[in-house]
Amino acid sequence: MTDADTSRFARLAHGVAQIEKHELKAVALAFLCNFVLLGCYYILRPLRDTMATLFGAGQLQNLFTLTFAATLVCAPIFSGLASRVKLTRFLPGVFWFWFFNVVGFYFLFSTAPQSRWVAGSYYVWFSVTNLFMISVFWSLMVDIFSSQQATRLFAVIAAGGSIGAIAGPVITRLLVSAVGLSGLLLIAAGGLLVVILLIHLLMREKAWLRREGDPVQQSTLDHGLGGDPFDGFSTVLKSAFMMNQAAFMLLMTWIATIAYFLQTDLIAKAFTDLAGRTQAIADIDLVVNICSALILTFGLSRFVQRCGVTWGLLLNPVLMVIAFLGVALSPSLLMIQAVQVVRRVSQYAIARPSREICFTVVSQENRYKAKNVIDTVVYRFGDVTAAWMQTGLKAAGFGMAGSISLGLLASGVWGTVALALGRRYETLRARESGNNPL
Repeated sequence: MTDADTSRFARLAHGVAQIEKHELKAVALAFLCNFVLLGCYYILRPLRDTMATLFGAGQLQNLFTLTFAATLVCAPIFSGLASRVKLTRFLPGVFWFWFFNVVGFYFLFSTAPQSRWVAGSYYVWFSVTNLFMISVFWSLMVDIFSSQQATRLFAVIAAGGSIGAIAGPVITRLLVSAVGLSGLLLIAAGGLLVVILLIHLLMREKAWLRREGDPVQQSTLDHGLGGDPFDGFSTVLKSAFMMNQAAFMLLMTWIATIAYFLQTDLIAKAFTDLAGRTQAIADIDLVVNICSALILTFGLSRFVQRCGVTWGLLLNPVLMVIAFLGVALSPSLLMIQAVQVVRRVSQYAIARPSREICFTVVSQENRYKAKNVIDTVVYRFGDVTAAWMQTGLKAAGFGMAGSISLGLLASGVWGTVALALGRRYETLRARESGNNPL
């Protein structure tokens, strides 16, 4: 590419996404990394959801309990390693661990494709590790970009993930019949090798920007974070801002779990074979990610800059109140699928990037430790509590009506928490010029 071509591309990037020339390489690497990462995620996710249909909605609360227990064990291990290992080694090391796990499950599925033990193990493993992988990626993003940059650039970076999440379901739908479930694992493993390479390039770009005197790069990655394995837990409990983040995540997860239970139950009844169920789930993923990519590419950054992060956080709960009212009026499979689309589009395209922006005003240690506790342990605690609440409602005879009522109530409380979180972020961002992050 000539200098003239590069200049034209830089002008185009600035016009479309307001990317400055010195930010272009970092944003391009982040976009591509998120693209490949979410592509792998959406190849592996339909397999996880397909494994759930082997157990049925009546057993999901047990899978969720096992997942939460495993997450509770893994979180302090993650934090302890981050405390002692240089981030330049730790960050790619996390993805190497995931790569070898995927290869291991390839051999397990090849030898015992119908085993409920393998299915349950995969369900729990993926439900734990996928949160860590995505959390690590966004921790690196909030370590590279400032709060001012994040309001312009995070939508673009998230769009890379949404486009990758379009590719994942397409690959799944096209190849699942030809290569089988185990073959998809090898494709995802190859993608993870690309992610590892891009993580190295992103870390190198951050170091280069710091050497060039970029004032945003006030932290380095050539050290461990110090402290102990439980620092993340203690910070969440002591910090009002982190507690607000945790409450936002908890309520968002409740909504997701309620919709997930309904989806799993109805898809299991509608499709008898595993390939059909996998394709049905992949189809929902495809619609969600096309809509998310369009919103992130052409609208979210301008919406956040014009209306503020608070509105980005608040919009998701408002939409979910409307969606659950729609289910109450028409409790059908089609409506549940529509709710899943609305929920996941608003979560991935609006709530997630807005929530990640909030972490740009905290310290480097909290970007990796406290953030990871919220992204994993609190997330899975929301899963397991929502799962058992729905089991209790079903046992009491409330069924779908109880789930819808719970969804409406949680959405209303979620809106209040989102408003408080957005206001607190704006206050902390105003103080950021003093270089005194939380």
